[in-house]
Order: sequence, then C-alpha cells, then structure tokens
Amino acid sequence: MPDILNTSLTGMLAFQRALQVTSHNIANANTPGYSRQVAEFSARVGSGGAGSYIGGGTQISDIRRIFDTLQGEQLRTSTTGFARLNSINSLASRIDTVLADPDTGLNTALQSYFNALQDVSNDPSSIPTRQALIGEAEGLASRFHSLDNQLADMEGEVNSRIELSVNDINRIAESIATVNEKIALVNNAPTSPNDLLDERDRLVLQLSEQINVDTLVQGDGTMSVFIGSGQSLVIGAASNRLAATGSEFDMTRMTVVFQGSSGNSPIDTSAAGGNLGGLLEFRNSILDPARQSLGQTAVAFAATINEQHASGMDLRGDLGGALFSVAPPAVLHSSFNTGSPDAAVTVADVSQLTGADYVLEFDGAGYSLTRADTRETITLSGTGTSGDPLQGAGLSIVVSAGAPAAGDRLLIQTGQKAAGSIRSAVTDAQSIAMAAPTRSAAAQGNIGSASISPVSVVDGGDPALLSSSVIEFTSPTTYSINGAGSFTFTAGDPIVINGSSVTINGAPSVGDRFTIEPNYGASGDNSNGLLMSGIQSRGVLDGGSVSVNENYGRLVASIGSTTNQVQSSLDAQGVVMANAEAAVSATSGVNLDEEAANLIKYQQSYQAVAQVVAVVSTMFDALLAATRR
Repeated sequence: MPDILNTSLTGMLAFQRALQVTSHNIANANTPGYSRQVAEFSARVGSGGAGSYIGGGTQISDIRRIFDTLQGEQLRTSTTGFARLNSINSLASRIDTVLADPDTGLNTALQSYFNALQDVSNDPSSIPTRQALIGEAEGLASRFHSLDNQLADMEGEVNSRIELSVNDINRIAESIATVNEKIALVNNAPTSPNDLLDERDRLVLQLSEQINVDTLVQGDGTMSVFIGSGQSLVIGAASNRLAATGSEFDMTRMTVVFQGSSGNSPIDTSAAGGNLGGLLEFRNSILDPARQSLGQTAVAFAATINEQHASGMDLRGDLGGALFSVAPPAVLHSSFNTGSPDAAVTVADVSQLTGADYVLEFDGAGYSLTRADTRETITLSGTGTSGDPLQGAGLSIVVSAGAPAAGDRLLIQTGQKAAGSIRSAVTDAQSIAMAAPTRSAAAQGNIGSASISPVSVVDGGDPALLSSSVIEFTSPTTYSINGAGSFTFTAGDPIVINGSSVTINGAPSVGDRFTIEPNYGASGDNSNGLLMSGIQSRGVLDGGSVSVNENYGRLVASIGSTTNQVQSSLDAQGVVMANAEAAVSATSGVNLDEEAANLIKYQQSYQAVAQVVAVVSTMFDALLAATRR
C-alpha cells in the first residue's frame, strides 16, 4: 500500500506542475515574444521482485519550449528587410513630395522666371516689367534656398536618427549579454530556462529591426551575436559597442563605427540592413544625389544665364553684369591630414559638371582626383598653379603653396550646398542687359548686292567688344578691317572681330563698306533677351545635351521612380514578414482553447489521482483497525 501511495503522490505532483505550466501559458497568452510551453510526462522507474514488475508512477521530465529555430531566423531576416525598406520609404516619399509638388518644387519658379524674362523681351524698354523680372529672380533664388534647406534639415534628421539607432543597438546588446549571463548560470538545470530564452529571442528580434544580425548558440547556452560584415556585437556575457561619429571630412555628418578590441572599424553600409542600414542607404543613395543634382542645376542655371547676360547691353549702355551669384565648390579637409593642403576650386566647364563630390589626394609627388561615390579616377591636366590649374570633371583647381603630406586628402563638393548659396545679384531694373552689345550696318553708298547679318556675340569678355570696326571690300573677294590687312572673303563664312561675329552674303563691290558698332540707345532691342529666354530649353549639362529644366525633371523622375520601387518592395516585404509572424505564432503562440482543454484534462487527472490517495487512506485505516483487535 505504501507503493500505491507513492505512485499516487507522483501523479499529484506531476499534474500539479502541468497545471502550473498551463496556467503560465494562459497568463502569457498576450505577452510579446512568449513561446508556449509543454509539460513532458515520463514514467518513473518501478521495482520488481518475485517474478513481477510494478511501475513507480509518473514525473515531469521536461518543460519543453515550443519554438522553431528556422522560423525564428526567417522572422528576424524579414524584420530586418522590412525595417530597412520602411526607413528608406518614409524619408524618400517626403523628398518626392517636396521636389515634385508644384507649390514647393522648382519647376513652377523656373517657369515663372522665364515667363517674366519673355515679358521683358516683348517690351524691353518697360521698367515695370524689368522690375517684375527682378522679383521673379528673387523668388527663384528663394525657391532654391527653400529646397536646399529642406534637404539639409532632412540630413540633420538622418544624423539624429542614426545616433538614436546606435544607442538602441548598444542598449539591446547590453541586455542580451545580461540575459546570456543568467542563462549560463542555469544552463545545467534539469529543465531549460524557457522564459530567459524567450527574452533573449525577443531582444534579438528587436535588434534585427535596427541592424542585420547573425547568431550562434554556444555550448554553455549563451548566444553570440554578429552584425555588419561579421563584427561580434555580443560574445557570452560581454557586449561591444557601436558609435556614431563625425565623418572624415565633416564632423556633423554621422558615420557608424564598431568599437572593438583592435580599435574602431567602419560598419559596411551595404551589409548593415535594418533601420540603421536604411538610414545610411537613404542618405548615400537618395538624399546626397538629390542635393547634389539640385546644386548642379543651380550652378548651371546661374553660370549660363550670367554668361549670356554678360554678352548684352543694358539701358545705360553698359555690358551686362552677373544676374545671379553662387558660391564656388566647397573644399573640406580630411581630419586625418598631417600636412597643410588647401585648394581653390572654380567651375571651368558647366557642361562637364556632375554635382558630385570628389576627393583630391596628394601622394607625395602629385595629385589625383577620384569621384567620391563611384571611386572613378578622373584624368587631370595641369600642374595646379594659378597659371596652369589642375583641370578635370569641369573643375579648375589651384592648389595652395602649403606643405601637403603624402596621403593628405581634400573633399571637393561641386553641388552639395550650391543651391543654398544662389542669390539674385541685380536690384536696378535698368541694369538688365536685354539688347545686343553691338550692331551691324551696311553703308548707304554700297553698290554691290551683299548684305550683312545681325551681330552674334561669341566672346562677351573681349575688351574691345564695344570698339567700332569697318569692313571695307578692296575687291569682290578680299576685304580690310579698319583699313588694315587683306582678308579673303567667302560668302556666308563668319567674320569675327573683337568678339562679334557677322556673316556677309551676296556679291560685294569694291568700296562697299559694312560697320560693327556699339548698340547704344537701343532700348527697344531684345536680341540678348531672346537668347536668355532660350536658355530654358538649351542643352548646357552632360556635354551640352541636357537643359536646366530637363536636369531638374530627371531629378524628380529619378526620386519618384526610386520611391515607387521602394514602396513596392516594402509592400512585398510586409507580406513576407506577416507570413513569418503568422508561422511563428502558429507554432509558438498560445491557443487558449487548447490550454482550456489541457486545464480540464490535468484537473480531472489530478482529482482522479487524489481519489486513489483517498482509497489508499481508507485501506490503510481498515488495516490499522484490524490490527488493533
């Protein structure tokens, strides 16, 4: 009878523990990251004798955690991918809205400026229309500023979010290491520390939202966590840290480094993944190119409109000055420089301007130029002096007379901040040069049939541009200029004098004269104004094949296309993550109906075993009563 009692008591204890496990499951049915637990029953070793064997009851051999490692890895991977795309999409869609919206984008302001320029061309002597053009110029510059400021604010936001993400990663890594330490202490216990394992997996899932992770469970039960290109973030009960630091050339631009025992090493952006990887990828692939392209548009517009304006004459008879001012390319110094390099950079050829950043590096003997984003080597000509500057990528670079050391580097930003520096430079309406600076005329006494074309200015910077010139034919096939020289005449060929170009067609006679003279007093002339209006559709970038309007249109189209692609990928990745979550939930989640059934089953089993104990008690009482007689 004592054997029956012991057997019954093992059942009571086992079913009591099973009820505790079921109660634990029910209590945590809505706990994030909780994995359902199951009490595993096994028969206790019995005893035998005299040719018989009697069982020893039951026991809880293990409390098993229902968790599929492969499903957990799939959930982490899909979470990392979704967080990366969500981070990119939330920011890219904002840029798309800013650039493409008619109320905030550049297209409307550009069109308004060129419309005002056409209005002045239609009535070049009107002061009110000229004043309206100045207002539109100020509005256009303001729109450039507004767009650049919004992109700059977004860069500041990205920097702040990078710091927050790094802080979250460090906090989670420390928590994982703490849980690892607790798991290692109870690793040899009869049952697994299921709740600690759940907590660790929950933390790793949180970490995967911030950065791509790989894990490896060690023999002592601890989990090693690796990030990026294999850096060990957590090993056992120890965790390493990430740090958000200023970049090599700009201390306000956050980069991420891994602080290991051997020093700091940069995190590979392409392998980062998660929210952090999305922030870095957005900045490098979308924000920087957008700001560079906007700056490229500003520089090309200002340079082209200024160049054409300089080839015209204003109402006072002066050649046109700059309509817009824009800062030259910025030069930033590497924080690792050991010498004192410096350079002055200007835009030499707008048609070759890309708006990208370039790294100018000194190797101890000379300089090399590399495009920062693609690592493309740019061919340079020149020696770097003011008389023979380095030339490449549309830039003119004059290096300083300082003492650079081998390995010293400079970052040249050709477009990054240019849009924020553009200014309207004209405040006097009469200073707008709508007229051609020179005009041509045929002498009234000419007897030949030759005629001269209007003047086309080919060099507005020629110091003798406003000097009068006389072309006189000394024979039907030769002519002199201002009475000097003998030049061969071919009908229709350009004749260039002091920066002005004309063509003469027909058959001149000896003594026929044609003049090129300053265009003073031509308040109604709109020749140069029409040429400035044509800049809206004139190819000035990419070797002269892309206009200012087209360049901005390509920027808007590129951002819009990228945003749509990211949104589509995000939607698809959301489905993948939802499926992974559903799979984990189906395997590890608590089913309250099932737990209720288990609760009744274990309760009934416990009551049945308790009844056996009651029977044993009655039998034992009967035995005691019999022995008292």
